[in-house]
Amino acid sequence: MKIRDFFKKTGPYAYILPAMIVFAVFLFYPFFKTIYLSLYKTNKMGEAKLFVGFGNYTDLLTSPVFWDSLKVTVIFVVIVVAGSMALGLFAAVLCNRTFPGIRAFSTAYALPMAIASSSAAMIFKIMLHPSIGIVNKLLGLNINWINDPRYALVCVAVLTAWLNSGINFLYFSAGLSSIDDSIYERASVDGAGGIQQFFRLTLPGLSPIMFYTVVVNIIQAFQSFGQVKILTEGGPGNSTNLIVYSIYRDAFFNYRFGSAAAESVILFAIIMALTLVMFKIEKKGVSY
Repeated sequence: MKIRDFFKKTGPYAYILPAMIVFAVFLFYPFFKTIYLSLYKTNKMGEAKLFVGFGNYTDLLTSPVFWDSLKVTVIFVVIVVAGSMALGLFAAVLCNRTFPGIRAFSTAYALPMAIASSSAAMIFKIMLHPSIGIVNKLLGLNINWINDPRYALVCVAVLTAWLNSGINFLYFSAGLSSIDDSIYERASVDGAGGIQQFFRLTLPGLSPIMFYTVVVNIIQAFQSFGQVKILTEGGPGNSTNLIVYSIYRDAFFNYRFGSAAAESVILFAIIMALTLVMFKIEKKGVSY
């Protein structure tokens, strides 16, 4: 009986042990190693050599380049989150009807989630080419979109918003299907129009899904890298130098692994703080 009781108590832990090992190797160890490296100056191999404490953080927080990168990242995140959620919600509302071909439309709207950011960026780069790109030809313009500081960040943000809109479409479609149709019928009887129903019924009914998508989209936007690397490489100038790309450039071009680690920790702290704030707001703004 004692052996049976032992296995009964330890059995659940045995099931989660493989997952914990994977998390320890690929998540917890790199996380604590990054914090460790952020306190050191490193050599070109990324090995900690000189302990500087919070020196890397001080250098970053007094660097105009870092603050400019943070500003660019915030603008990028706002455009991406607003754009991807608007596209996903608009597509979900359009497909929240039964008509011939609805499955084809739903598949098309969800397709961006299955496209790699690097592949989409390559196609987007051709589309935005100043001489052979379809965008300039359709609009009758002659703009060098990704090499102009005025447009480069917006171009990267629009691409990222489209890539993220696919999963948002699925989230919002699931949320819309959970709203009882009888609510809309009663509202129609009371004389509520389509716009009133959308703002008074649809959006409140989607508030839990919207909260979740906002949090997920913010995290994804802060981690955007592939499209920046392929389209602009942080340029022109530093107009698209997002924090993630700045970390990559500091580590693998300038071999300042300590500074890159400090930037990673700061990025983690920013995302964590925003997530905690969102969960604080969720208690007041979300109705279940």
